[in-house]
Amino acid sequence: MTRPLAIAHRAGNDLGLLRSALDDGADLVEADIHAYRGRLEVRHRKTLGPWWLWDRGELVRRRHVEVPEVRELLTAAGGDPRLMLDLKGIHPWLARRLAVALPGTTITVCTQHWWMLSAFRDLANVRLVLSAGSRRGLRRLRARLRRRPAYGVCVHRRLLTPETVTELRRTAEVVFTWPVDTAADLADAHRLGVDGAIGKNLAVLTR
Repeated sequence: MTRPLAIAHRAGNDLGLLRSALDDGADLVEADIHAYRGRLEVRHRKTLGPWWLWDRGELVRRRHVEVPEVRELLTAAGGDPRLMLDLKGIHPWLARRLAVALPGTTITVCTQHWWMLSAFRDLANVRLVLSAGSRRGLRRLRARLRRRPAYGVCVHRRLLTPETVTELRRTAEVVFTWPVDTAADLADAHRLGVDGAIGKNLAVLTR
């Protein structure tokens, strides 16, 4: 049985983990991209005013954590085509600024805010992935694909069935899912027949 592509969830947010994930056999390494005060920042945490960053159950001072920028991420990747950049938040210039910053090597860009992907449509080296994390999002995704096929889609695992994956693959080359963090999750990804599994435990994904 061919395993799904191993996609290291958020490993690109830390430049040290990025290199480790690439060396350990990840097929793609995900990094979260936010626009903030003229910068393209690589982080999962959201901003809470100018001094704080937060995530579920976590509140940290910005000055106490390292927040790399996209240019640092791209330099650390060294042209490796295994980056997957997840665009976070709704910002009018995030996608346009990122499109200008990208190198000419192959790169994957995904987001739940699909309108942002139009900034990359003229870039042949960029593979576009439409994400959906809710039932409403999946309904919208199905309708969108009927009008316009896509390179890839990424759908939360609880929303998928083998039949849904087969349907999506008629108009998308690849179907990714998340979260896949345990052996049981990976077995379910195999059952669903997805092309890529996104998770935090790379050892499980590459097994």
